[in-house]
Amino acid sequence: MIWGIFKRDMCHATRNVIAVIVSMGLVVVPALYAWFNIAASWDPYGNTKALKVAVANNDKGYKSNLIPVRVNVGETIISTLHANDQLDWQFVKSDKAIDGVKSGEYYAAIVIPKGFSADMMTLFSPDIKHAQLKYYLNEKINPIAPHITDQGATTVVNTIDKTFAKTIAQVGLDLASSILHYSQSPQMAEYMRNLNGNLTTMADTLSGASQQVTSYSQLLGSANDIVDSTGKLLASATKAGKQAQNALKQGKSGATSLTSAGANVTSSVNTALDQVSGAFDQVAAKVNKAFDAIGKGSDTAASQLTALSEQVSSGESLYDTYITSLNHMRESVEQLPDSDSAKQALLEAIDREITLLEAAKGDSQKLAQQLKDASTQVTQDTAAAERSRKEILNRITSAKQSISNVRDDYATNVKPKIDALASTVSTLISQTDSMITQLSGTADGLDDMTGDVGTNVTSIRSTLGAIAKKLDSSAATVKELITKLETGGNAGDGNSDGGDGDNDADSGESDELRALATANASTLSTLISAPVALHRVSVYPIANYGSAMAPFYTILSIWVGAIILCAMLKVTISDREKAHVLGLGDTLPRIAGPSGPGNASRWGLRLDHEYFGRYAIFALLALLQGTLVCLGDTYFLGVQANHALQFLAVGWLAALVFSNIVYTLTVSFGDIGKAVAVVLLVMQVAGSGGTFPIETLPKFFQMLYPFLPFPHAIDAMHAAMAGSYGNEYLLDMVYLSLFLIPSLLLGLVLRKPVIRLNNWVSRNLESTKVM
Repeated sequence: MIWGIFKRDMCHATRNVIAVIVSMGLVVVPALYAWFNIAASWDPYGNTKALKVAVANNDKGYKSNLIPVRVNVGETIISTLHANDQLDWQFVKSDKAIDGVKSGEYYAAIVIPKGFSADMMTLFSPDIKHAQLKYYLNEKINPIAPHITDQGATTVVNTIDKTFAKTIAQVGLDLASSILHYSQSPQMAEYMRNLNGNLTTMADTLSGASQQVTSYSQLLGSANDIVDSTGKLLASATKAGKQAQNALKQGKSGATSLTSAGANVTSSVNTALDQVSGAFDQVAAKVNKAFDAIGKGSDTAASQLTALSEQVSSGESLYDTYITSLNHMRESVEQLPDSDSAKQALLEAIDREITLLEAAKGDSQKLAQQLKDASTQVTQDTAAAERSRKEILNRITSAKQSISNVRDDYATNVKPKIDALASTVSTLISQTDSMITQLSGTADGLDDMTGDVGTNVTSIRSTLGAIAKKLDSSAATVKELITKLETGGNAGDGNSDGGDGDNDADSGESDELRALATANASTLSTLISAPVALHRVSVYPIANYGSAMAPFYTILSIWVGAIILCAMLKVTISDREKAHVLGLGDTLPRIAGPSGPGNASRWGLRLDHEYFGRYAIFALLALLQGTLVCLGDTYFLGVQANHALQFLAVGWLAALVFSNIVYTLTVSFGDIGKAVAVVLLVMQVAGSGGTFPIETLPKFFQMLYPFLPFPHAIDAMHAAMAGSYGNEYLLDMVYLSLFLIPSLLLGLVLRKPVIRLNNWVSRNLESTKVM
């Protein structure tokens, strides 16, 4: 039955020329639809050179002291665009460019403002401005043109970025090269030698200043010792006076007051020596009284003499302290530079002072011994005691003379020199003069004064020590700088004498810098401006844009072909054709009832026979449509097809599936089914992912995507063209085949209950004589 229906349909389709032409047209029209669209979109982005884009340059350029090269980015852009053929660049004035965009003469316009270069160079100033191009775009002319011209504008921006980076890099490299060449010139070498000489002199000066400050600090320390010794000597003299008064029971309660305190350390020393001299006078008076008392009480006189002897002996340590202080002072003076004219004179004065002090000390020792000897003689022999009195008095006179010599020599020789070298210390000591009003208060006043002087001197010495350390550190820094300059100079000369690793490393770095600076600045600046090159690795490459769009337009044309078949061919079989197939003549018996599907089933022509019998010619013409469009894609247009047989198989399967779906909808619902087929076509054009990635479409289309046949057919055709990942091709072919199941289910089973309803709708539409 199926074969019978198909055979009669083929005879009718080839009965006359018009039928053959129409049949051929049904096969060719879908192919033409695909080929025109594929050819039109073969290389659209390769033909953008006809799009007119205006460029206007108002840039005034930029030049500064920082970069002594005139920079005009606008001119560079114009030069670059002259060699660019991506778009039809029109170089005009800014007014014409803007007016041309408004009138439609230009698709877009790029205007470079006056301060473009200056704004770009604010990169080197605190107030950075973002350089901006003015981009005018006419978006109403064409929906795709704005995207193409945007790409052209992006090309201009990228060119500017690279040009700017290249210019800055080239200026920097040229500057580094000039500096390196100048550093190797004879003038630079002479400058370096002079610099090293000046730095060496500076380092020596700093070291000498440090030593000078250290010496003055030590001298102040020695002066501080003298102040302490002077205070002790005055205290001892006062104590000696008090002890003598107590021993002789004279009832004097205080020491002889000082007439005035000296203005400095020298006056304090003189006062102390005067007091010592006066103390010896008192001792002499007490000695006379002691000897006068021999007749009245020898034991009392002896004890008094013994006490005087011990008193004189206790003052000897003060001479030692004073001598030690002078020795310390002498050591400090020796630290002074030999060029100091006062150094030798002061040393000689100190030596004389020490000699005189030692002589005075010897007289005191002899006086003490004679007093001790006299204390034993007064009890034994009166004549011997009288001789002892004379010797003791002579010894006291000698001791006083020694003290006088010390004072005179100190005032004549030492005092002026100490005043000159330690005026600060002298001034501090002189402040104690007003405090000394009597001998009994001398020790306490001097203790307070010497304590303050010691604190001040200690503070001064600490400050001088810090200054000396700073000077030493500065001298070391200068010497280190000299060493580095000498090392750098040797490295720059390229000398290699087998030095240490550091010098080798420095030399290596210098060689690398020299190699960098002497290289081609243009090549290096180009590398810096575009350090990364994109190496594109195509996975499943497609030859061109037309090939990439071929699956979408091919599958779309096969669906359009199925709709055309249903529009031009009848999907139902007339009762006359059924009678001829059954061999019943020209008409079915009256008992068959109204004309319609399944009315000849009692004679063996079932509903499925009618369905497949009439679909056979639809399937044949659909296969011819699929074959023609796929072969034309491959061999006429040159669409890429790495697996041509698989590509053709996708076309065949798509033709069968699409024709069956459209045929079933038309058989089941008549003209309404054709309308549903068109609606499905529109939905699949938008939601198949053939033009834009499905991920970029609205959520509704993303959810609908798996339930449409287009996506699976397009993916299978892509796999046949460029290669399949795993079983990708086979899976897509299976998914596409699965759409036959609901289509056949609708055509063979689900349409039976609505056949009468569909016939009634069809009769009513035909009764309008319009539909």
